[in-house]
Amino acid sequence: MNNYFEEAIKLAKNGIKNKEGGPFGAVVVDNKGRIVGYGNNQVLKNNDPTAHAEVMAIRDACRTLNTYDLTGCKIYTTSEPCPMCLGAIIWSNIKEVYYSTNTKDVDEIGFRDEDIYDYLEGKNNKIIKLEKIENDKCEKLLDSYKNTIY
Repeated sequence: MNNYFEEAIKLAKNGIKNKEGGPFGAVVVDNKGRIVGYGNNQVLKNNDPTAHAEVMAIRDACRTLNTYDLTGCKIYTTSEPCPMCLGAIIWSNIKEVYYSTNTKDVDEIGFRDEDIYDYLEGKNNKIIKLEKIENDKCEKLLDSYKNTIY
């Protein structure tokens, strides 16, 4: 298990050195213990706020395995996943996440994971306005999709 963290740390350090993004690295490991996805934070490099280490590792694993379903895989990441990354992990069907530093640790160096978690818990409604607007055409999109897959 430690070699997975060592690889994630190496990815994070390389990303810092190359000014690609924050101090985060992640690897996806398949059920045979092989690393199938590598990622470091590349927000600055790609001008992409979604280019977090876990997302990049998931994208790489999906390319490597030629699937969107990473059932049976695990992810090792240098820090507790932010809400976006946690969502990506859940959507990819990864059921095991191993991390070291937590959201309080990254808040201390200027990241805002705690603010987003507070919003999701209903404690911070100032972070974004989220409003549902009824639209029949949008509902019909769902129906048309449902009819194509069932």
